[in-house]
Amino acid sequence: MPPTSALEYVSSMKLKTSITLSQDIVKMVGRAARKGESRSETIERLLREGLAGRARQAAEERDLALINEHSDRLNAEAEDVLGYQADL
Repeated sequence: MPPTSALEYVSSMKLKTSITLSQDIVKMVGRAARKGESRSETIERLLREGLAGRARQAAEERDLALINEHSDRLNAEAEDVLGYQADL
């Protein structure tokens, strides 16, 4: 299926590179491969998944830092709101 946009075209461009891997890593890549997936495709998929996971983790850490930074104010607001609730 051909690319449908310029961004898709650029992201589908491949750059040939050479890396050296330990035998145990090559075996692990082979075990992680999906049916019909080449070693290069497997390595690219695993890298994308790993990098996306790192980006997600970094975003979560930034969010947590923001929450912690403002926790006193947020807790005070929550206590204020709870003060308006009727007793049941």
